[in-house]
Amino acid sequence: MNAPILIIGAGQAAIMAAEALRTAGYTGPLTILGDEPHGPYHRPPLSKAWLAGEMDASRLPMRTPEMLAGKTIELRTGTKVTAINRAAKTVTLADGSTLPYGGLLLATGATPRTLPLPGSTAQGVLALRTRDDADAIAQRMAVCLEKNLPLVVIGGGFIGLEVAATARKKGLAVTVLEAAPRLLGRVLQPLLSDWYAELHRSHGVQLLLGAQIAAIQHDTSNNVTGVRLNDGTVYPAGLVLVGIGVNANDELARAAGLECDRGIVVDACGRTSDPSIVAAGDCTARRLPDGSLIRLESVQNATELGKSAASALLGQERPFTATPWFWSDQYDKKLQMAGLSAGADQHVLRGDMASASFSLFHYQGDKLIAIDNVNHPKEHLLVRKLMDAGISPTPQQAGDVTFDLNSLLPG
Repeated sequence: MNAPILIIGAGQAAIMAAEALRTAGYTGPLTILGDEPHGPYHRPPLSKAWLAGEMDASRLPMRTPEMLAGKTIELRTGTKVTAINRAAKTVTLADGSTLPYGGLLLATGATPRTLPLPGSTAQGVLALRTRDDADAIAQRMAVCLEKNLPLVVIGGGFIGLEVAATARKKGLAVTVLEAAPRLLGRVLQPLLSDWYAELHRSHGVQLLLGAQIAAIQHDTSNNVTGVRLNDGTVYPAGLVLVGIGVNANDELARAAGLECDRGIVVDACGRTSDPSIVAAGDCTARRLPDGSLIRLESVQNATELGKSAASALLGQERPFTATPWFWSDQYDKKLQMAGLSAGADQHVLRGDMASASFSLFHYQGDKLIAIDNVNHPKEHLLVRKLMDAGISPTPQQAGDVTFDLNSLLPG
């Protein structure tokens, strides 16, 4: 194919796809359309090192425009796509102009969910997704430090807890309000949820589970002053961070008539219901062999599905089938996860949780389906190799720290 390829979005999936296209020998016009004013940048540091002010600005960009130009990849920032015309094979931009495509890759990402509550639009009620979001939160944190005002985090997921940890390191008073009965309930088993709750409490975070929020309070200037619960309790705040998950940005795809179901529905190669259009990253919902859909929000998913989608545009098969993995840094603890523990019926601890370096193996019958490692990177990489090879240590082997898991790998 030498017809123009357009990529909508300028994040991880977009960059990986664009570079994969060039590596695979595609020599036609290749344009990335990003709606942010910034070029591509790394998102994971936003809630941690970048927000803490510990990261040099030169390290945040993923690729500079000059680097992309060197691969004959055109980057257009501040460019919003408003419609896709599948029949004409064009996209319409916000200024009314159109661009033709032979192949189209959607890497539109996701948008933080908003609170459907009174006061949720007050100044100082913020979410974290973009570089500008992180900068706004950092500026508000500085004001809170100066005026001795607390941070209230709504939502005990990864983003909320990472921001809470960063804020505590900076010296802010922090309260986390989680509606569920435990932290990270969608992704962690209760044993590890409880461990993280104690970790945050040990660092001075006030943590309330089962919190039912009634409203965000603000002053006459519309500046946030606190969060009120259904029982009337008010938690004062100079900043409220809303971390209650994201919605896939599938509006363009949906309006164009592509199949969507809480994301743009794709196969393992990133193909949509239109053979000329592929999608990758957080905007997608991947159809599994059993017909179910899975949404993965991770750097790995964006990277690998981006490469798969690029191959699909060139008529090649490169399905993304690797074991999914994720990570989260909170304080000095690194959680690394591989696989999905939902559906596990047995959980095996390897190591001592009190030592803050341990692993939790999750089994469905005799099959290892997931592992969570805390401060144990070598074991994480080893077990990922085992899982990708379809090898399951027995629960007895997993729980025995003297057993060499490496001995299970062939050769």
